[in-house]
Amino acid sequence: MSMTTEPNPNLDFLLDVPIKLSAELGSCQMTMEQLLRLELGAVVQLDKPANAHVDIFVNNKLVARGEVVVAEDHFGIRVKELLHKKVVQ
Repeated sequence: MSMTTEPNPNLDFLLDVPIKLSAELGSCQMTMEQLLRLELGAVVQLDKPANAHVDIFVNNKLVARGEVVVAEDHFGIRVKELLHKKVVQ
């Protein structure tokens, strides 16, 4: 008995799979001593300039870049660039 399966072009069954979306504004390196000396109100300088795009990750994979916006009383990200978009037919 031959078990051949054809690819299923209908991926609707994946639409309710949860994913983790995260955004990275920037990063920095510091010593443990510097970290322990941080106080309330301290400012940590990041490695990106103020006008740089925010990196958007899905399950720790970089997929897009965007800009920080304020929507009502929440932060949001406006997508400005999609990086690895593949069209499924």
